Amino acid sequence: MIDASAAETNGRSLSPTILVATEAAMTLASETPRPIVSDNALALIVYVLYCVGYFTGGLAPIGVIIAHVKVDDTDAVLRSHYQFQIRNFWIGLLYIAIGIPLSMVLIGIAVLAWWFVWSLIRIIKGIIAVNEYKPVANPGSWLFG
Repeated sequence: MIDASAAETNGRSLSPTILVATEAAMTLASETPRPIVSDNALALIVYVLYCVGYFTGGLAPIGVIIAHVKVDDTDAVLRSHYQFQIRNFWIGLLYIAIGIPLSMVLIGIAVLAWWFVWSLIRIIKGIIAVNEYKPVANPGSWLFG
């Protein structure tokens, strides 16, 4: 038979002890996680969403949301592209909003044709510049940047 006092050694019971790790022991050297898509590729994706938006209509707003989110936390070259993309979307939306009602008096067709050519030139120019990692010369321009 085991004596209760014999089962205890140095004031400790023989029951299993759970070790608790201290915070310092659990702290690991952390690296900032690498993004899934680079900023350069993301700017290119926004331009592609604008191109596909000609046919679907629903992808261009996704592109402008991405541009609005990324414009403040990137370098100067890509910031110029995101600003260019944001202006491309909102000015293009203005052209569409003016062109569709004016289509009833036929002048709107010319406005919509201008919007199509204008936005296509801006998108192609932006794709070329982002591939060469060059900033947009004038991202605030109403013409072609």
